[in-house]
Amino acid sequence: MNIIDIYTDGSCNPQYKIGGWAALIFSDDKKVVLQGNETETTHNRMELTAVIKSIEYVLKEIKELELIKIYTDSQYVERIPFRADKLVSKDFLTKKGKSIQNIDLIQQLITLIETTEIEFIKVKAHQKASDMPNYNRDVDKLSRKLVRRQINKK
Repeated sequence: MNIIDIYTDGSCNPQYKIGGWAALIFSDDKKVVLQGNETETTHNRMELTAVIKSIEYVLKEIKELELIKIYTDSQYVERIPFRADKLVSKDFLTKKGKSIQNIDLIQQLITLIETTEIEFIKVKAHQKASDMPNYNRDVDKLSRKLVRRQINKK
């Protein structure tokens, strides 16, 4: 059985509403990089997208799966499993009766959480470079690079 380690991050330029997301997936001796850009988006949407795309990739590509460990610097994402029951029971509505922000992505993530063994691990954001491998720093740099590249095309 496989335990998969996934490092994710998302970035967004709020002025242009251009976002980028990145993930590093480690399985056995393999390392896979996933990445993408979106427009008309937010930072939280990019954080969620990185996690969802990663999990979907793993479920499609890896047959014998024991556990997926998601390493994220996003407290917003990391707390969703703890809020899932409440969100579902409230039908994903705020106290004012409006749909919560990012309802589409949060519903997708909760469905994945309900059907797959996933552990979320909060890591410190924006750590300084050191001699030790820091995959969270790597996906952070990659997601920001994707955003800069899209802005430079404008």
